Amino acid sequence: MNKRVLTGWRLFLAQDWLAILLAAGLLTAGLFFIYSASWRGAETGIVGVWFPKQILWVVIGGATALALAFTDYHFWLRHSGWIYAAVLGLLGLVLVVGKKVYGAYRWLEIFGLPVQPSEFAKVALVLVLARMLASPVVRPRSFWTVLGALALAAAPFVLILKEPDLGTAMILLPVAALMLFAAGASLRHLMGLGALAVALAPLGWFVLGDYQRERILTFLDPSRDPLAAGWNALQSAIAVGSGGLFGKGYLNGTQNVLGFLPRTVAPTDFIFPVLAEETGFIGASLLLLAYAGLLSCYLRTAWTARDPAGSLLATGIASLLFSHVFVNIGMTIGLLPITGLPLPLVSSGGSFMVSTLAGFGLVQSVHVRRKRREV
Repeated sequence: MNKRVLTGWRLFLAQDWLAILLAAGLLTAGLFFIYSASWRGAETGIVGVWFPKQILWVVIGGATALALAFTDYHFWLRHSGWIYAAVLGLLGLVLVVGKKVYGAYRWLEIFGLPVQPSEFAKVALVLVLARMLASPVVRPRSFWTVLGALALAAAPFVLILKEPDLGTAMILLPVAALMLFAAGASLRHLMGLGALAVALAPLGWFVLGDYQRERILTFLDPSRDPLAAGWNALQSAIAVGSGGLFGKGYLNGTQNVLGFLPRTVAPTDFIFPVLAEETGFIGASLLLLAYAGLLSCYLRTAWTARDPAGSLLATGIASLLFSHVFVNIGMTIGLLPITGLPLPLVSSGGSFMVSTLAGFGLVQSVHVRRKRREV
């Protein structure tokens, strides 16, 4: 079989341009609606700090994605153990010298910029699991392999839970499970462990913080505390429902511009209600179609990857994308408890944006080195 080495323009043209266009569209939508979520009204003309900060993070994230796309993903897989260990070290450091914001220790100040190591832990876990499960000496159907993979997920899970950040910690588990399934792990083992987790879930109530318990109780009964714990969920549901078919128009969302949906959360975890109120069912549907298209691009790359490691890497990043979109939109429309998970490529957030685009760059690296091609 002839193998071509792609360099220069050929490497550039070999990128997954459909995925790039979809990601660019989502990033553009994010900037537009972060601007809207920061808008103080026509009478003031004031825009908050969220919008200019997001531009900076998109630029940094875009540069990261570009660098990773043009680097052979095998380089990162070979060093995945060190990357994983470094991220665990940063997660431990957060608990010691981390910056406290809203009662949680999640950030480190690095060169004057706030960095959230838990966001990079997700990508590090995908890398180390992809290398482990693709190893020729590992038997994916072995129960010990399943336990080993879950142990790798458990270390960052516990550290992130201590911050506390239950939402980010919980995302690690379905990602590990989906990667195990893609690697060929026994469905019986996965279902057995899943059933055990469900059976033990009630015990988790006793390790949750007070605010986390309140979120669950408010989810079960939003009218329980409508002016405090239930406020964001209720205003989010009102924003989504009031958008109608075509929305109220850009910068005209009442829940957003008038501040009923707090500006501390509207540009981040609750950006979807901002978009849904201003663009309606049509705009929200287009957003979901864009995510579905990007997810299909990731899965196509996983299917056509040159080797199992590349396939598992793309599968892991696809799992991250799906989990975040599912949980974020689910919580903003009242189907899931509020967890504080942002919407990929759309929500404001520095570390989250950079880690999401880093994952995008890794999938691009797998794509250009897919079957019948070698870089």
